[in-house]
Amino acid sequence: MASLKYTGKYTELGAFLRSRRERIRPEDVGLVTGPRRRVPGLRREEVAQLAGASVDYYNELERGAGSQPSEQMLAALARALRLTSDERDYLYRLAERPLPAAGGPQAHVHPGMLDLLTRLTSTPAQVITDLHVTLVQNPLAVALLGDHARFRGKNVSFVHRWFTDPDARRLYPEADHEAQSRAFVADLRAAAARRDAKDPEARALIAELTTRSAEFAALWARHEVKVRANDRKRINHPSLGTLEVNCLNLFSEDGRQRLLWFTPALGTDSADKLELLAVIGTQLTDTPR
Repeated sequence: MASLKYTGKYTELGAFLRSRRERIRPEDVGLVTGPRRRVPGLRREEVAQLAGASVDYYNELERGAGSQPSEQMLAALARALRLTSDERDYLYRLAERPLPAAGGPQAHVHPGMLDLLTRLTSTPAQVITDLHVTLVQNPLAVALLGDHARFRGKNVSFVHRWFTDPDARRLYPEADHEAQSRAFVADLRAAAARRDAKDPEARALIAELTTRSAEFAALWARHEVKVRANDRKRINHPSLGTLEVNCLNLFSEDGRQRLLWFTPALGTDSADKLELLAVIGTQLTDTPR
């Protein structure tokens, strides 16, 4: 009886994935439409590419014959297929996986924000939460900042890494560390205030950092509050040196997510460095971030 139940659910999951795949135009997700396109929407191999899965694995999912997909894979598929929040929840339920936390690395990203990220092909861009958890990066953001998808547990938050892992501070010149610390703490206080007072994610992060970092505890006690919006900052790259960039923000309606993109600061050589970054990609990005 159990096997019949699971088979039925996975068959429905496959049918749902196929229906969502067929409704998306390639140009909606930044793909070039070829002259001999015979299928509506995306090809299976294109969805696999967007989700970071093998073509064989995705084919098995659509056939309803694959193994239970992980929460990470479901999040990747939801983003690749531009699912709404209701559709994302439905996908998780079909796969019999718990819905991810609103602020975790598998959190739902609004399709409109993903579409905008897809169109930012010539500048580094990423979507993060208000607790500085990276949800999705474009290739140039990975090349500039490192691949944030590799972090697990508490380290998914860059604020957590900033105050607990010295390697995280290599991203910015040492002369900028004090200002960065103050900006992170003031932004985190604003984020915690926007959330419910008993929000477990924010409370856990603040308690952890207060215990582990004397610097954080001292700054938190100052009660400074400032949403981190548009910044001009210097970023260290292991091969290109220091880039001076403008960091621009687009916030979701509830303030829990923001799209960041980086443009070269005027009067610097950062424009040339960003062009070079687009050429070398992640080949020279070997510093932990």
